[in-house]
Amino acid sequence: MTVAGEVNFDGLLGPTHHFGGLSAGNIASLSHRHQTSSPRRAALEGLEKMRRVAELGVTQAIFPPQRRPHWEVLREQGFSGDRRALIEAVAEQRPELLSVAYSASAMWAANAATVSPSADTADGRVHLTPANLRTMPHRRIEAAQTTQLLREIFADERLFVVHDPLPDQAKFSDEGAANHTRLCNSHSQQGVEFFVYGRGGETEESDGRFPARQTRMAAEWITQQHQLWPERTVLAQQSRRAIDAGVFHNDVIAVGNESVHLVHEYAFADQIVTLKELEQKFDGELTTLVISDQELPLEEAVRTYFFNSQLLTIPDGTMTLVCPAECERSDAARKVIDRLLRDANPIQRCEFVDVRESMHNGGGPACLRLRVVLTPEELAAIPPVILWTPELHERLRNWIESYYRDELSIADLADPILADEAERALDELGRLLGNERLVA
Repeated sequence: MTVAGEVNFDGLLGPTHHFGGLSAGNIASLSHRHQTSSPRRAALEGLEKMRRVAELGVTQAIFPPQRRPHWEVLREQGFSGDRRALIEAVAEQRPELLSVAYSASAMWAANAATVSPSADTADGRVHLTPANLRTMPHRRIEAAQTTQLLREIFADERLFVVHDPLPDQAKFSDEGAANHTRLCNSHSQQGVEFFVYGRGGETEESDGRFPARQTRMAAEWITQQHQLWPERTVLAQQSRRAIDAGVFHNDVIAVGNESVHLVHEYAFADQIVTLKELEQKFDGELTTLVISDQELPLEEAVRTYFFNSQLLTIPDGTMTLVCPAECERSDAARKVIDRLLRDANPIQRCEFVDVRESMHNGGGPACLRLRVVLTPEELAAIPPVILWTPELHERLRNWIESYYRDELSIADLADPILADEAERALDELGRLLGNERLVA
């Protein structure tokens, strides 16, 4: 049997990272709206998290930032002229649109795509479907560039299939791997692919406080085009209680890795039936760790992003939780972690990482990465320039410190100089990586 391993593709935070507060249902994003951000600190925090994960023995890679501002979205709204005139006109007439055009939210790579490894698919290839992210205007603009990037990285059609995003229709609203979990005995073996949705898709109605973003119709489409086996696939609905508490994606309320599924008791609409189906379809013994609301209240789970921790298998076969630093400062979350480490389960270690800038904008450690299980042959087929090494780390750190602002306010988005700075930064990153197509 060919040994496959997990590769974490982290989004490198872009130079226009700011607190736009654009994401309905994301409490952290809304609560920090229009505060001053630090793109430099944000990118360095993300880079440091990559180093920590790589040093645990997990293969780490990067997704370069997308080009911003997104000029096309401004022109689609009826603005014209050269770039300077365009920004000045938007700043005067519709300043909120600048925040959409400058959004650096592609850094949350968990929303980049849904990925099925070759062990799970009928044709034996890795299948990737870029998310259309159509619910939020500032995320919707990512899909085309994400598709182009994935096709550059996973270019060998003998090994990979990068599908088009699903149709840009409400009934096919797709948020990527943030609503997808793969459970298996080992990364090399066939697994159970678990898709979580907020609404069926037949209507756009939202019967609660916040919108339900993922649809069942989108999940069904992906299972078919990824050529997944029905007996190894589970679909379940999010609980409305969780969505209204700020659980905009399933990875804010549950995390799975190989044979471990860590989940809050209010994650799913029909929790007992869902967990039973997962156990029935799992080949072997699935360790399901349910955290009660009494132990970790739903609101505290959202505030600390405990379930947005990365759960990783390290080379000695045990598992490590990579938690946001907010969990270390939360009495409830810390007690949950201490109990998990004492109990008999594969989770043996916890690491805390400071990704405060990302957290304030609405995404924790797991939001920043896309998990892709690859065989050695598949790993050898992707561009080596994006694989984390100590040398790449130093080059990226120097690049960030040279090109990123220490502070960025909402008012700064109206300055055309910011667009010039962002373009120069990405041009230099293309030269640094030796592949300008990765930052096209």
